[in-house]
Amino acid sequence: MIRKAFLITAKPGLSMEYQKRHNPIWPELEQTLKDHGVSNYSIFLHEATHSLFGYLEVADEELFLRIAETEVCQRWWKYMTEVLICEEGNAAKAQEDMLSEVFHLD
Repeated sequence: MIRKAFLITAKPGLSMEYQKRHNPIWPELEQTLKDHGVSNYSIFLHEATHSLFGYLEVADEELFLRIAETEVCQRWWKYMTEVLICEEGNAAKAQEDMLSEVFHLD
């Protein structure tokens, strides 16, 4: 299993809307994530900074990367640009910073 982590940031005042849009996530997106080997996926909010820390595990990196090619993922990313910080005003997805693992304990 490959562990992955990322940081994204909610726009000021939109953290609750971000949470609302995930509860529940679209069933077709959930199925797409599972079909692409994603499991143990969590997102945590740091309320003071609006930072969101995501953690997920993937079975296969190449399979995981193909999620970006799916229509539902592209639609979700665009939907979430309304509530997340983006690099550009008309970005197709939010600004996402991937994190490098520095410690792990089983």
